[in-house]
Amino acid sequence: MAIENKVKVAWWQPGLELFLRLSGWIGGPIIFAIFVGKWLDRKYASEPWLFLLSTATAFLFSMGALIVIGSKEFRKIEKDNNTK
Repeated sequence: MAIENKVKVAWWQPGLELFLRLSGWIGGPIIFAIFVGKWLDRKYASEPWLFLLSTATAFLFSMGALIVIGSKEFRKIEKDNNTK
């Protein structure tokens, strides 16, 4: 017989974890791109083009990560609903 160690988690904890993960993927790359883009524009005197390019790239990167995380969460929800 296998003994399962199921840890009881508060009802709000998975939602908070998902919120923090998604918020990090939205804010992190964008904030990083803002600083890098401003620095590159000052270094190469190309205002505002490298700033806009880095911000757009970070936005696309963030959206791709959100799509991947969202699809994994939807699959997990479907799997949980099918087992109940």
